Amino acid sequence: MSKHQKRLSVPKTWPIARKEQQYTVKADAGPHGEEGVPLLIVLRDVLGYTDSKKEATYALDQGSVLVNGDVPSDVRRPVGMFDIISFIEREEYYRVFPDEGGRLALTPIDAEDTDGKLGKVTNKRHVSGGQIQIGLHDGQTLLTEDSSISPNDSIVVGTDDEEILAHFPYEKGSLVTAVKGRHAGEIGTIEEISVTPGSSPNGVTVDQDDEGFETVEEYVVVIDENFLQESDDTDSPEETEVSES
Repeated sequence: MSKHQKRLSVPKTWPIARKEQQYTVKADAGPHGEEGVPLLIVLRDVLGYTDSKKEATYALDQGSVLVNGDVPSDVRRPVGMFDIISFIEREEYYRVFPDEGGRLALTPIDAEDTDGKLGKVTNKRHVSGGQIQIGLHDGQTLLTEDSSISPNDSIVVGTDDEEILAHFPYEKGSLVTAVKGRHAGEIGTIEEISVTPGSSPNGVTVDQDDEGFETVEEYVVVIDENFLQESDDTDSPEETEVSES
């Protein structure tokens, strides 16, 4: 199987210029499905910390790059929404966060904020032993005894032990960000959740200081208030945006 793919066919969230060259590196199998961006693209094309795949591989071998607290074994390892990328020697830490238009941006965070990763709950089922298995947006699965966690809620998962550190319910008044659609990157509070009969997706009305917007619940993720502070910090010169050139 080829390790390359045409630039014109990559997802819109990928941070590459599509017309400068014909091919780019293909993401390996892993989290985030087809929308996962190869770590090599982040290191080489976005941050400019390496000039080649060889240099990126060397950085991983030295253990100086972590994704969600772990040392990746392959530069093609997919990274995506809400992943935590740490550069130990540089003492730099980023959360992958969607900006306007649905592109992915690297938002600087403090070292103490790397202890947990936000995840949207996409499914939930009971398993043998009386526990509950929940699945997150990036494919991660967890076992818990907390029956209050439901699909569309968000949780913070410890990067060291996969312990559930926080739970944010999907309900009226919750703080959310849109991650897809025309309002991607916008933040507000849930004003109304509209349950649609049949197979059509449920709708959600999000209130903002100025006006607000309507979208489908698949496109929003409940977030912590700390994300508002991070969003304000993105206007600083240190903010690194993952966008097409």
